[in-house]
Amino acid sequence: MKPTLRSPTSSATLLRTGIAAVAILLTAWSQWGGAQVADEWLRDHFIRLHAVDAPERRILVVDIDETSLDKYPWPWSRARLADLVERLLAAGAQGVALDILQEKTADADGDARLAMLAQHGPLVLAQLFDFAVQPHPLQGGVLVGGAPARAGAAAVPAHGYLGNHAGLARAAHAGNIGVAPDADGTLRRVPMYARYNSRDYPTLARALFDCCAGGPPLALGAGGDGTLRIPYQRQWRSYSAASAAEVLDQRLPAEAVAGRLVLVGSSALSIGDRLATPLGASTAGLLVHAAVLDALLTRQAGLAPAPWPGRWLALAFCGATVLLVSRTLARRAAAVNVLLLAVSSALWLLLAYAASPHDARFNPAGPLLSNLFLLAVAVPFHWQLAQRKSRQLLGTLRQYVAREVVDELLRSDLKDPLTPKQRQVTTLIADMEGYTGHVEALPVEEAARLTTDFLDCLTRPVLEKHGTLDKYTGDGLVAFWGAPLPIADHADLALDAARLILREVQLLSARRVREGKAPLRVRIGIESGLAMAGDYGTAFRSIYTAVGDSVNTASRLEQAARDFPHDVIIGAGTVALATRHRFRSLGPQRLRGKEKTDELYTLEEAA
Repeated sequence: MKPTLRSPTSSATLLRTGIAAVAILLTAWSQWGGAQVADEWLRDHFIRLHAVDAPERRILVVDIDETSLDKYPWPWSRARLADLVERLLAAGAQGVALDILQEKTADADGDARLAMLAQHGPLVLAQLFDFAVQPHPLQGGVLVGGAPARAGAAAVPAHGYLGNHAGLARAAHAGNIGVAPDADGTLRRVPMYARYNSRDYPTLARALFDCCAGGPPLALGAGGDGTLRIPYQRQWRSYSAASAAEVLDQRLPAEAVAGRLVLVGSSALSIGDRLATPLGASTAGLLVHAAVLDALLTRQAGLAPAPWPGRWLALAFCGATVLLVSRTLARRAAAVNVLLLAVSSALWLLLAYAASPHDARFNPAGPLLSNLFLLAVAVPFHWQLAQRKSRQLLGTLRQYVAREVVDELLRSDLKDPLTPKQRQVTTLIADMEGYTGHVEALPVEEAARLTTDFLDCLTRPVLEKHGTLDKYTGDGLVAFWGAPLPIADHADLALDAARLILREVQLLSARRVREGKAPLRVRIGIESGLAMAGDYGTAFRSIYTAVGDSVNTASRLEQAARDFPHDVIIGAGTVALATRHRFRSLGPQRLRGKEKTDELYTLEEAA
C-alpha cells in the first residue's frame, strides 16, 4: 500500500480564514481604542509633523516669564494682577482669562479690584477640579459659575476642587484649569466640562470663548466621555506672546492687544505650571489653553476640516490588504510577501498622516498591527504550506525507510544518495501462504481489512529494524537492508525483522482462530549479497529499489518455503554474514530458475 500525497486540508483553509479574521479584528480592536499606546505614539508623531508655523492673530498669550519675574518678583500682589488685567482691557482685549488660582485673600485693594473686574468685566477666573479619586478629596475656596447638569450631556466627573476665595464668589465667569494626563504623563485631552455636585463647569478656554468670543454659539465639541482631543494644530511659536512685564510697563502696543482673547499665565520654571504634550516634554500649561481656544475659534469660523471616515477607512484598507495578501502568499516567495506588507504599511502611514488631524476618533495603528501580525504569522504559515509538498514527499519516504535512516540521509554529506550504487544488501521477501483461499469467500471490505492487517504485521518490523521498504506485492512485501546507507549488520537486522514478523503474524492468526477463522502462515525468504540499489524509473514515475542475483534468490527462497515446515528460509550469503543468530541447515536444494544447488537454512528458534 503506497501512501498518496494529500492536497491542502480543510484545517489549513480554516487556519487561513482564522488568520485573515484575526488581522481584521486587530484593526477593528484598534479603532475602538484597543491599541491605545501604539495609536497615541503614532498620532503624536503625526501631530508634530502637521503643526504649522502660521501666526495665530486671534489670541494673545501674556506670559509671566522669567524676565517678568526678574523685574517683578513672585508672588505678586493682587493689585499688580489687577493692574495687568485693567491695562489689557484698556488696550482693547475682547476678554481676559487668568490661569492663576487665587484661593486665599491677599491685599484688600487688589482683591476688591479683581472682584469688580470679575463681576462686571470680561474677566474669566481659574478654578481647579481634581479628577483623581483621593482618600481625602480636595475642597478649598468657593466654586463659581457652572450650570445644572443636563441629561445626556458629556462631562468628566470630578472628585475634588480648589476654588477662589469668597471675595470672588460673585465672578461672572470661571474656567477649570485641572487636567488629567494619559497614563504616560502626556496631555492629549482636556475635560471640556467637569461635573461636580450635579453641576457642569467649563474648562478655562471654553469659559473664555463662551464669555467673550462673540459670533455664533458653538456646540459642546467634546467626545462621548466629555473630553476634547486637543488638535495641537500650531507650533508654540505661532501664538502671539507678550511678556507680562511689557504690559505692566505699558510697552506693549495697543494694536497687539485690541480685539484679541487674552490668556494670562506663566511659563516660568519657578512657578512650575508645566506638563508634557505631543509637541514637547515640558510645555507651559498656558499654551495648552491657547491650543484649546484656537480649536474652538477655528470651529466657530467654520474652518475646521471635516471628519474623515477614519475607522471605516482603516477597516477597508485592512480588508483590501488581507484580500491581496491571501492571494499572493500562496503564489509568491516569502520575500515578495514581506515586501508587499512593507509597501502596504508605508501606504497606510501616508493615508493615516493625511487623516489623523481630521478625525479625533481615528486610531492609526490598526492596519500596521494587522500587517505585523500577517508578517509574524501568515507569512511563516504560508511558507510552511509552500513546503508541504516537500515535507509530504519526505514523509512518504519515511513510510518506506526507517525514520532514523531518513534522518541520517538528511545529515549526511552524500551527493545524490538515491543514485543507483552497488551495495552489500540483505533482502527479505515475505508473503501470505494461501492468500487466495483466505479471501475468495470474503466480502470485499473484509478481504481488504485482512490484507491491510497482514501487511501491517510485515511492515512494522521492517521499519523498526531500520529496513528499506521496496514495494508491496499484493499480499506481501519486499524489503532490504544496506541501502541507501551502508549498514554493517544488515544481515542480522533482517533476521531480527523476520523474527518480529513471525510473532506479529502469530498474534494476528491467533485472533482469527478465536473468531472461528482459518489460521494464517507467512513465508519469508532472506538472502544477502551484492545488488544495485537506487532510484530507478522514468521521468513519469520512479521507485527506490534493489536489483541483483541476491534479490532474485531471496524471492526463490520465499517460494521454497511452501515445501518446508519452516516459515523462514535463509540463503548461505546471509548465514555467512550474520553474527547474532543460530541456524539449522536444511541441506542443499535446487531453487527454481537455478542450475546449481544452494544450501538452505532456517532460524534455529523458528523450528
